[in-house]
Amino acid sequence: MMQSHSYQHKNIAVFGLGKSGMATARQLHLGAAHVFVWDDNEARRQAAQEAGLIVQDLTENSWPEAEALVLSPGVPLTHPTPHPVVNLAKKAGAAVIGDIEIFLQEKEAGRIIGVTGTNGKSTTSALIHHLLASAGKSTALGGNIGTPVMDLPELELEGCYVLELSSYQLDLTPSWQADVAILLNITPDHLDRHGDMEGYAAVKKRIFQHQDENGIAIINIDDPICEHIATCLAIYGEGKLVPISTETSVSGGVSVIDGRLEDLSVGDQSWTMDISKIGSLRGRHNWQNAAAAVAAARSVGLTPEEIRSGLQSFGGLSHRMEEVGRCENILFINDSKATNAEAAEKALTSFGNIFWIAGGRPKAGGISSLAPHFGRIREAFLIGEAADQFAETLDGKVLYRNCGDLTKAVQMAAQAAQKAGHKSSVVLLSPAAASFDQFTSFEARGDAFRAAVQQWIKEAQS
Repeated sequence: MMQSHSYQHKNIAVFGLGKSGMATARQLHLGAAHVFVWDDNEARRQAAQEAGLIVQDLTENSWPEAEALVLSPGVPLTHPTPHPVVNLAKKAGAAVIGDIEIFLQEKEAGRIIGVTGTNGKSTTSALIHHLLASAGKSTALGGNIGTPVMDLPELELEGCYVLELSSYQLDLTPSWQADVAILLNITPDHLDRHGDMEGYAAVKKRIFQHQDENGIAIINIDDPICEHIATCLAIYGEGKLVPISTETSVSGGVSVIDGRLEDLSVGDQSWTMDISKIGSLRGRHNWQNAAAAVAAARSVGLTPEEIRSGLQSFGGLSHRMEEVGRCENILFINDSKATNAEAAEKALTSFGNIFWIAGGRPKAGGISSLAPHFGRIREAFLIGEAADQFAETLDGKVLYRNCGDLTKAVQMAAQAAQKAGHKSSVVLLSPAAASFDQFTSFEARGDAFRAAVQQWIKEAQS
């Protein structure tokens, strides 16, 4: 674990005791800082007290004299209005930072690969980590994915920390500097927390801040906002700019066009690879992720042979177009993470002969934007609160059945696919809706889908 020494004997407040907040508070405490913690959740406060931390209500005016406030990324920093604890901290002269800032002060060795973007950052981060690990390199994955940064191991000089960063985390990391920084895309999201698109893009751009002549900036030039940022970096930035694209071959960069990867990022050492048959990297959005990961891997010294092997062995992330079973001609795909139409579109464009399981708690806009892809759907199986709304959109365009719950939908979809007798069919859970009507999270929904699929396959094979 990352031992804390920079804040020894200093007063530090921590607000928000989720995984990352608790890990930070614990490491600061072990490093002899005077730590004051608070969370609105009583159970978390109790756990902190049992861990020997000082629990003090940081929302009251009797605020402790502290050098810094470590704020949970989920707590509003600026918009729509700052959380009261932020105002109290600033009034007291305390810096407002996040756990990534603490990590940067404590890290003694190892390079940093930072990944951000509205979509794809988890898969890209996991793929980079996998490429490094499969090549035998020292690496650790954390940040917005998996392990809190303060629970990561200490790496040696040539090791690589692969950190997924949300806009919230970048907003709380004033000294952020990456050896390799990746920006995948910028589309409207979290605007309530950043004011507008201009504010959101400005925060995302911070992934490149403080880079020097040795820094590597990897950026998707297919995205209009990112392309503008790339142009600015080319003119005013330092270090090396590596463009990536899924639309055109890019000199000095990496592209994946129709599944063919072309790496021109390292001088005259170009190479190509067909990744169209790699199941965990289906779809144009995953080709973008692969291009970014390959660019990052080359920039830290991996060979084409090492990257080829790593790409072929990458299993993907759970609940993101995840293969969870196959029975004769039917493939079962868990895309429970697709909680809106934009996300579901990526799965619908990646398969044919789709028996689509959709629904949950509906989001604004429903599924009307998916109409151009309805021709790929053989039949839809609707669940949850969105069933009637989705049925109205599909009526007259796609056959559908209202199944009520997920287990019944799996059974009905699998039976329909079996009866259709296509050479290849896909039972696809890509809900285009939130999970909270029937499940506690999209992970719980995906796990339920996997269990139902495995049960159906077991019964079908027996």
